[in-house]
Parts: sequence; structure tokens; C-alpha cells
Amino acid sequence: MSEVNAQEILAHYRGSIDNIDAALVHMLAERFKCTQAVGRLKAEHGLPPADPAREERQIARLKALAVEADLDPEFAETFINFIIAEVIRHHERIAEQGTHEA
Repeated sequence: MSEVNAQEILAHYRGSIDNIDAALVHMLAERFKCTQAVGRLKAEHGLPPADPAREERQIARLKALAVEADLDPEFAETFINFIIAEVIRHHERIAEQGTHEA
């Protein structure tokens, strides 16, 4: 394979990676819109920001999906734990805003 051909293939892969990264950002933005709505609902009804039982089910579900997708399940767990922490932070902020307005 010539270096020119390798550069063309590399550019193709990088273009795909860039597209996937953009899709991930948009998907995460949409996910956070949903979880923020959940946070507002929880705050309105005095529900706790965190739901440890659901979080554990989600972690187990995503680890199983990772295995099916040939992705490291520990990476999947680290990723979802990061997302959960961010969602809880949003929910706590929303709950605090609700208590300050009351």
C-alpha cells in the first residue's frame, strides 16, 4: 500500500470518527434535555434527585449491551457512571432552584 493510499484511508476513517463524535454530542444533548425534564418533575413532586436502584439496573443493562457489542463492559460502566453523576448534579441544581423560589 502506498503512503498516498494510506493517507486517503486514514482521512476516510477520521471523517467517520468526526461524524460519530458529532452524533454522540447531539445524542448526549438530547439525553440531557430528557433528564433535565425528569429533574424538574422530581423537584416538583419532592422526589430525591438520585435513584440508586435504577442506576444499578442501568449499569447492569449497559454492561450487558457492551458485551453484546464487543465493547469493554468496564468502559461502559465508567461511561454510564459519569453520565449518572452529571444527571444527579443537574437534578440537585434543579431541586435547589425550586426550593429557593418557594
